[in-house]
Amino acid sequence: MKKPLLTLTLLGALTTSSFAQSSGADYKNADYTPKKAAIKYLPELETLVFEFQVAGSAGKTQPKPAGKTDGAPVLGYVFPTTLKSTDIGMGATEGIVAMALTSHPDFEDTPLWDENGDGNYTNDGLVWHAHWVVLIKDSRVAGGFSVKEFDHMGAAPKLPPTSAPGMHMYMDSPGFTVTMQGNTGRVVVPLDRINRRRDFKFDLVTCYMEVNASDNKRPMLGVYQVYGVLSGNLSLPYTVAATN
Repeated sequence: MKKPLLTLTLLGALTTSSFAQSSGADYKNADYTPKKAAIKYLPELETLVFEFQVAGSAGKTQPKPAGKTDGAPVLGYVFPTTLKSTDIGMGATEGIVAMALTSHPDFEDTPLWDENGDGNYTNDGLVWHAHWVVLIKDSRVAGGFSVKEFDHMGAAPKLPPTSAPGMHMYMDSPGFTVTMQGNTGRVVVPLDRINRRRDFKFDLVTCYMEVNASDNKRPMLGVYQVYGVLSGNLSLPYTVAATN
């Protein structure tokens, strides 16, 4: 089980002064204060709906452009889970499999999908979209975690064909439908895209991330500030609920 690692690292990050002073402080507001989360199984559609509610408006606050990829801000609503990397189409690797709903205006990482429907597949980064990521403990960033990377000069690990090219991270862009309505955000996940697993646990984290393309002492995509943890201790206590 990876829950102790997740719990101790993020709780430690939440109490450090460097964490509190991270560059994500400008986005800390009710839109990132988690209130509820659920994953609902719809048997008639063989689908899961990941759902969260916040104190403010889900997805209303979005990152301000940095004007370049290096240093680009990323905001996220993240569901860390007990799924395995092999459940989401990746090769076996250690880490925390998470469903991340993200917005970032400075770059495009879903080249197969046209989220804003304008016929241009390269300008949709700001539109809320879904990623599968594998997170690892990382003391180089204030939030204590980063998306796991691999050596781009070596043999590439197994990744789904929907993963964004040129990004040597364990990250997939599956194209799942994401909605933000009122205080609620949702993402629709077909059961056959997660090895038909329904016996996993999860939590909800809201956070600020940032891209790094110039400093080899920091990760490519790290967590710099955590705004909220639904469980309060990242114990991943929640389970998938069946609907009638």
